[in-house]
Amino acid sequence: MSTYNDQLNKVRTQQGFIAALDQSGGSTPKALKLYGVGEDAYGNEEEMYAAVHAMRTRIVTSPAFNGDRILGAILFENTLDREIEGKNSSHYLWHAKNVVPFLKVDKGLADEADGVQVMKPMPDLAKLLEKAKAKDVFGTKMRSVIKSANATGIKKVVAQQFEIGRQIVAAGLTPIIEPEVDINAPDKAAAEAILRDQLQAHLDKLNSDELVIFKLTLPEQANFYADLLKHPNLLRMVALSGGYSRDEANRRLAQNNGMIASFSRALTEGLSFQQTELEFNQMLDESIEAIYQASRT
Repeated sequence: MSTYNDQLNKVRTQQGFIAALDQSGGSTPKALKLYGVGEDAYGNEEEMYAAVHAMRTRIVTSPAFNGDRILGAILFENTLDREIEGKNSSHYLWHAKNVVPFLKVDKGLADEADGVQVMKPMPDLAKLLEKAKAKDVFGTKMRSVIKSANATGIKKVVAQQFEIGRQIVAAGLTPIIEPEVDINAPDKAAAEAILRDQLQAHLDKLNSDELVIFKLTLPEQANFYADLLKHPNLLRMVALSGGYSRDEANRRLAQNNGMIASFSRALTEGLSFQQTELEFNQMLDESIEAIYQASRT
């Protein structure tokens, strides 16, 4: 229990942000391409996952990547099953870097209906949570997408997120609930208004010992979700970069007091397979520092 409590204390009290290193099947080729590794560099799925694990290993073993500025890191299952410098990935993060491990648990998105994409079924969730708990994973992450201000769809997204979130809490882990609003939604602000009301209503139904983290798209109106930050069941509120450039994501984040980053593509922007170790570590350090500073407002 002490590991979980130490991790909880770090996530609750320390300044910093959560690194999202959880690109999985569909998004891996794109992440590798941005890193300078084309599809001709791997011949099958296993080689692709080995290539992306090498990229992530280079990131987390960098001297720039540690628990001073980074609270946690989100992994996906394939990474959880691999090692970094001879240690299980999650153990390496926590014991070598003082970075709290999270695990992406969703199985991707269902087809769009009612202006949203809910999550696909997760038939093996209980087994996955058990495995994560055994490897000192603190929390989970699962993503849905809201494409328009459709109240019926948004209600479905939030209800599903909280239903599965409570299962995750019951298994002894802390869920990151991520109902992403597409930054290209034509009625983004209206969608955010519906989403905020739904999040508030579901937070109010939680028991006092059920803690959750929200991962939300940076809103059109600064501090739009500020009232939710006061809720006793909300451990932290983190922001996804959602396709914004790092500069734009940081600019928006800095305007939202109490919200911290959980960036993926914006974190790795500018990193390249072809860089020397010095160039790579310097670029990563600059990226981490900029995101850290934007998360301190």
